[in-house]
Amino acid sequence: MATDYGYDSGLGFPETVRRHRVPAGLRAPFEGRTWREFGYVLLSLPISIVMFTYAVTMVSLGAGLLVTFLGIPVFAAGLAGCRGLGTLERARARGLLGLEVGDPEPLRMRKSGFMAWMGAVLKSGTSWRTLLYSVLHLPWATFSFVVAVNFWVYGWALLTYPLWFWVFPAYVGQDGLQLYGDQTHHIYLDNPFEIGVTALVGLLFTLATPWIVRALTMVDRVMVHGLLGPTRLSARVVELESDRGVVVDTAAADLRRIERDLHDGAQARLVALAMDLGLAKEKLTEDPAAAARMVDEAHGEVKTALQELRDLARGIHPAVLTDRGLDAALSAVASRCTVPVQVEVDLPARPAPAIEGIAYFTVSELLQNISKHSRATLAAVDVWRVENRLMLQVVDNGVGGADVSSGSGLAGLAERLDAVDGILVVDSPVGGPTRVTAELPWRGERM
Repeated sequence: MATDYGYDSGLGFPETVRRHRVPAGLRAPFEGRTWREFGYVLLSLPISIVMFTYAVTMVSLGAGLLVTFLGIPVFAAGLAGCRGLGTLERARARGLLGLEVGDPEPLRMRKSGFMAWMGAVLKSGTSWRTLLYSVLHLPWATFSFVVAVNFWVYGWALLTYPLWFWVFPAYVGQDGLQLYGDQTHHIYLDNPFEIGVTALVGLLFTLATPWIVRALTMVDRVMVHGLLGPTRLSARVVELESDRGVVVDTAAADLRRIERDLHDGAQARLVALAMDLGLAKEKLTEDPAAAARMVDEAHGEVKTALQELRDLARGIHPAVLTDRGLDAALSAVASRCTVPVQVEVDLPARPAPAIEGIAYFTVSELLQNISKHSRATLAAVDVWRVENRLMLQVVDNGVGGADVSSGSGLAGLAERLDAVDGILVVDSPVGGPTRVTAELPWRGERM
């Protein structure tokens, strides 16, 4: 096995690229993946028999008892048991097939108690999907078991025929493996040519079997993912709940930042200003020159406090963004960057204010990172629209090495974008250049 060293396109760190000298078709019968998939097929038949028997028995029993008060509890217990079997099936697929499928939505009970649990089980779509899986999986498991075992056994048996063909003349009383026979004619595989051809056919079967088993397990993957995994709707609900938490945390962090900036900056400066003016008032009659000097200093403090308040207001939502849009706002941000920045905004119309604000702060934070960490001499910002997506791209010729997974400000930026169905992609190899691309959903400005 040869080993080469390349570079990961996203991070720039060297990664090991292994190239096998043996082709994949010849390696497949001996790979661990093939044996795990074959083991999965072998286990599927007995497990599916148990699941089918349990599901049909419980459903039939519950349906038969519906005329009494016991039918519905039995039916609910049967569905709950199917959910448990579905959990085991997901674990088996995860362990043997490497299929990462999430858990379906849990039972949602508004109240506690047995009646609430029973109603939640009967209303849950997951319960009915696992029941459907328990019924449908048996015929497919039977088919895949028969196909896989026959190909596997016949392939290895024919491939190793030159090693055990002597059993027939020694113990069975015939020349070799019988290929054809009737009352007058018998054809045996007993000469060297026929034995070699038999081994060759066995080799073809052996080489083809892993790919046949892999194709069979692909159907199992689809069934497990489609019937035992979460639905798109439930996965979307979970994602939205997570995004809502990120939005709440982000808003709380912004409020704390604004409060801290006001308390430590402008507020403290205004308190000191009030004290200075009070002292100047006392000295106004006694020492007018000193009072005038203190008033002049206080005037400078007022200007500084006003500048801090303007910077804070700009950090909340700049007026130029509201009045003139992204082009003017990003040009203003670029003018404050420590490196020359070329800004190009090509939008047919203004997006919704929320999306426009997120786009502005995304570019603003990326330009701050360039000023602080990149050691770049040139940067560019491009903004355009592709169908229903707002695209942002910030490029610099700095030292690179930016990494979203390192827990830096880029990670927080990616979380903010993800909260509104946005995407952040960082391409920053060591040595540069760095290219950060962000996508946001396009929502037009409401009139």
